[in-house]
Parts: sequence; C-alpha cells; structure tokens
Amino acid sequence: MTAPLVAIKGVTRVYYLGSNEVHALRGIDLKIEAGEMLAIMGSSGSGKSTLMNVIGCLDSPTAGTYLLDGVLVNELDKNALADLRNQKLGFVFQGFNLLARTSALDNVELPLLYDRQGRFADTKALAAQALARVGLADRFDHQPSELSGGQQQRVAIARALVVQPRLLLADEPTGNLDSKTSVDIMALFQELNDQGITIVLVTHEPDMARYVKRCVEMRDGRIIRDELVHDRRRAADDLAMMTRDATLAAAPRLAS
Repeated sequence: MTAPLVAIKGVTRVYYLGSNEVHALRGIDLKIEAGEMLAIMGSSGSGKSTLMNVIGCLDSPTAGTYLLDGVLVNELDKNALADLRNQKLGFVFQGFNLLARTSALDNVELPLLYDRQGRFADTKALAAQALARVGLADRFDHQPSELSGGQQQRVAIARALVVQPRLLLADEPTGNLDSKTSVDIMALFQELNDQGITIVLVTHEPDMARYVKRCVEMRDGRIIRDELVHDRRRAADDLAMMTRDATLAAAPRLAS
C-alpha cells in the first residue's frame, strides 16, 4: 500500500504572546493522498492558515509528527527545510507575490535559481514551458502591471509549477479576483489536478470549495468535518455558462 503524500499525526501549534498561550492547532490528524484536490475551510482564527503553513514547511509543529512524501519534517534543520520546499512544494498566494518591473518569464524562473541540487539546466526554457502550460505562451515579456488579475495569478501558478512539485499549495488563490476570473482559475486547478498534480487550497469561499474533491473544515484549531465532495462541479462548464449568459445579456444592447 502506497504511503500518503502528507501524513500529519497529533499536530499542535502553540504561539506565545507575552504570558498568553494561543493554541492555533489542537491535535490535528490528516492524511492526503497523491492526486487529491482538497480544500481547507474555516472562519478567521479557525487554524486553517496555520495548518497550511505547517503543511508547507513554513512553520513547525509544537508537538506531533509530519511526514511529507515519506520525509519526517520535524527532524529537518532550516537549510534542509528550504531544500524540501524547493524540491517538493509549490506555493500560490492570494496577492500573487510577483516582482514588479520584472517579466513574467523572469518571475517564473526565480525559484529555479534557488535550486542547490543542480536539478535544472535550461531554466529559461523550463519557465517558458510552465507559462505555456497555464495558457500564457504569448505573455513571456509582460510585466505584472501589464497583466490582468487572472493573468497575474496564472503567472504565480506557473512559478509554483516550474519546480515540478509533488504538492501545490494555494492560499486563498481567488481572494483578489472577480467571480468569473475565480472560476477560470479553478478550471485551471482542476485541469492540473486531472494531470496528476496534488492540490491543497485554503479558501473561505464555499463556491470555490464546490470544485475540489474533498473538503476539510476547521474550527478553533480542530478539524470538525472531513468529507468527499459528492456534488463536485466542473469549473470549465460553469465558465462556459457564465460566458454564454454574458453574451446573451449583451445581445439586446448590441441590437439596439
């Protein structure tokens, strides 16, 4: 039996604010298999962002164990954690986090320049391939200010994909986008997941959670719901319907 890609057991995370203890995670057990597309949901303060940071090796548990692709994360020092993030994880953020006055190609290439294992040779070619993969083959030379919000997020997704990660982590990836662009980005995530990429996203939007395969809901640092999404929607179908409705709505105005 294949081991899960993510195996978290009894994980807690306690922060200390002066003399106060803040229990962000309280005994989390979670397994994520390769090929899953999972949403972590919850209100502000539920612990979802802390859990994402632990999964992404950006924060360490106070107690418990975390294995990522068979590697016991708890035992790694800072340099080993940085290498693990670069080799196995891709990150997509709500605010895109792109470098201004820098081309899309150079933004996507950036993670490859931090590789200390010598895994990547022609970094420009790999960055170009990643941009083409997200539908931006004609935007290599464009800077973020010359791109729409949806295009900027696609550049950010290409940057996450370029290191060929085992796990793609997306933190509120549609939070700064309008409804149609959000569905468009979810269609891209579904397409990537169909290609075998494991995706975990944090979202507070129930509409976006309809597109994943499995939903984990958190409250007060605990998982209160973990279930498959049985009425999962296809974002590409919803996007086509939204485009058709917008065209029909515009038709009377054009006729007049």
